[in-house]
Amino acid sequence: MGGTLQGSPDAVITRLAPLASAGPDELAFVAQARYAHQIQTTQAGALIVSPVLQEAAALRGACIVTDDPYLYFARLTQWWRSEHEPLPEPTIDPLSSIHPLAVIEPDVDIAAFAVIGAGARVARGARIGAHVVLGRDAVVGPDTTLHARVTVGERCVIGARCTLHPGVVIGADGFGFAPHQGQWIKIEQLGAVRIGNDVEIGANTCIDRGALDDTVIEDGVKLDNLVQIGHNVRIGAHTAMAGCVGVAGSATIGARCTVGGGAVVLGHLSLADGVNISAATVVTRSIREPGHYTGVFPIDDNASWEKNAASLKQLNRLRERLKAAEQAIAQASNNTPKP
Repeated sequence: MGGTLQGSPDAVITRLAPLASAGPDELAFVAQARYAHQIQTTQAGALIVSPVLQEAAALRGACIVTDDPYLYFARLTQWWRSEHEPLPEPTIDPLSSIHPLAVIEPDVDIAAFAVIGAGARVARGARIGAHVVLGRDAVVGPDTTLHARVTVGERCVIGARCTLHPGVVIGADGFGFAPHQGQWIKIEQLGAVRIGNDVEIGANTCIDRGALDDTVIEDGVKLDNLVQIGHNVRIGAHTAMAGCVGVAGSATIGARCTVGGGAVVLGHLSLADGVNISAATVVTRSIREPGHYTGVFPIDDNASWEKNAASLKQLNRLRERLKAAEQAIAQASNNTPKP
């Protein structure tokens, strides 16, 4: 995986561990210089550090030096899981239900009580967990894993090497209703959902099918748990969203964006590539330039918060009074005789 070892290559590492609690036979990492003070106090048998921290780490013992310790650690966790938690050989459980017109390629693993509908296609190396439901003509790409209780609606497409965690719902109807004489008339959702390659979707996240066109999630997108993506949304490649984000219908999110937990993007808005939205922010206008945007009212003790909230409600009236005063001053200045 790269990196340079400082210290004895004979040291035995039994597990990976957090920096604060690591023991003498465990490996930890220091991602940023602000954690450098913990280098001298940790009991870790070895550390993964950047070149900036190499000297301090080497003084206390063994270390692996790499330009990006966090990236190195991420790749190390993948290797560790593949070595210590290898996947079982693929099998098709006899308790699964596979329609005769479904297409199941070789080396597919299908767990008990999975239901695969007519015309669905599961590509080589895919893993389908218990109680997963694939609707009619759904597609699951090669080496993709659907964990237990995932639902993929009819005609929805999941790309290669994706991971969908338990409870994910792909392709439920979008929220579309036409008002008529005090009632709501359903608008049938005729599109689907198209998900690219290397996408990871957290537990109980929902992505709605489009009304006419498809909802699109591009390559490399990462969605946390309990994220709601409305119909006809498009999310650009390698964008990441934390838990409980809500994106309303027909919004367009650019590539390489981040959206913090609990944030909301209103419908029909657009975010440019490289936009970072802070947690709990409500995006009420399109953002055309990359950058970091925040719209959170700061927390305070309740009495102070109520006073500040009351002041905010007066801002428009104060603005009008200020405009009137400025106009009066300007008019008075114009009426003052010139010397």
